[in-house]
Amino acid sequence: MKLSATRFFLSVGVLLAAAVSPAGADWTRFRGSDGSGISSDATVPVTWSESEHLKWKTELPGPGSSSPIVLGGRVYVTCYSGFGVGGSDAGQEKDLQRHLVCVDGANGQVVWSKAIAAELPEDPYRGYLTEHGYASSTPTTDGERIYVFFGKTGVLAFDLEGNELWRVGVGKESRDRQWGSGASPILYKNLVIVNASEESQSIRGLDKATGKEIWKAEAASLGLAYGTPALVDIEGGRQELVIGVPNEVWGLSPDTGKLNWYAETSLAGNICPSVVHQAGIAYVFGGFRSVGSTAIRVGGKDNVTQSHVAWTSGVTSYVATPLLHEGHLYWVDDRGLAYCMDAKTGTEVYRERLPEASSGGKPVYASPVYAAGNLYVVSRWRGTYVLAATPEFKLVARNQLPSDESDFNATPAISGGKIFLRSNRFLYCVVGD
Repeated sequence: MKLSATRFFLSVGVLLAAAVSPAGADWTRFRGSDGSGISSDATVPVTWSESEHLKWKTELPGPGSSSPIVLGGRVYVTCYSGFGVGGSDAGQEKDLQRHLVCVDGANGQVVWSKAIAAELPEDPYRGYLTEHGYASSTPTTDGERIYVFFGKTGVLAFDLEGNELWRVGVGKESRDRQWGSGASPILYKNLVIVNASEESQSIRGLDKATGKEIWKAEAASLGLAYGTPALVDIEGGRQELVIGVPNEVWGLSPDTGKLNWYAETSLAGNICPSVVHQAGIAYVFGGFRSVGSTAIRVGGKDNVTQSHVAWTSGVTSYVATPLLHEGHLYWVDDRGLAYCMDAKTGTEVYRERLPEASSGGKPVYASPVYAAGNLYVVSRWRGTYVLAATPEFKLVARNQLPSDESDFNATPAISGGKIFLRSNRFLYCVVGD
């Protein structure tokens, strides 16, 4: 077993309650309520502009790269303010705040907004941190509480009226790169599971009612693992917690944090995309763009490299999490190239450059979402591209909001026939006829 897979120190507790199942129309975490990025909504618009199908836009208290979530017709989104807004010399670190904002999805009115002062020191506003800022983790909800991850300030729980219920720190360390947090919290039974990679090179299971730590799994390799862990179904009606780290993929018990298995990979460097999975296969992308991707059958014990790896490929996504639909994986990389891959073999089906997507920098950070036969890909500066979700490349539409020149880094949410987009300035609602 490789050294990184052995650096686990666990504290084990007892799990008591089952998670509440959110309503089907809600979008309750990063990439939807089941983390697949797929919506069953057949009524979402394909085209929009500032004069067409834009129902409302609401100014936010600050920027952020986190995605909106939707519960019971309300939209929840996080932001930051006071420092690092508009440039590295803007504001002072002592004034840094995170915000959790609740907006009425019907009319865009702010229902409530809570500001949380940052616990310092935070990672400095420089380098790659300036690309996404201090609010990059998408909230999640169990229908009773909203859970947020605010880096070194910790994990917080709020009730649906914005009252803070608990707050727990998950570390205040910084890796040498100081890129900040990227992973989003997820729910499992009575746990909030958080990948605190930058803060403590750990994954933690917290009691969702109290914030009490139930288990902690630590490993140095987690310091460059920025993806949100995935809950993958395995035989016997159980689930495993799967995450990609530099040069390995791990399967852990979500009940205890114990490492069940690992597989060696060639995915070196920082691993940003979250694991995609279906039918017992985990698809892992990451490392720098020349590294690749791999498909691994989940389950097993100890080192499963020789027995469980289905394929490896030199094609990868650097930031965005791919979307799996009808046997194909789709994504747009940080150069503006749209990819389609055969999920069974790892064979590249197409690679096409999106028109005008690349204009310097990294043009796409958001992950694709699916609805009504189309993929919705938000670019940072050139609008939202709508692609046919077929193995033949087809650009269906490109929708721009030219009055907003700020970055669009967030993955959209889809609920009730509406698409919710967020930029560094506004939260938007677009809706069909």
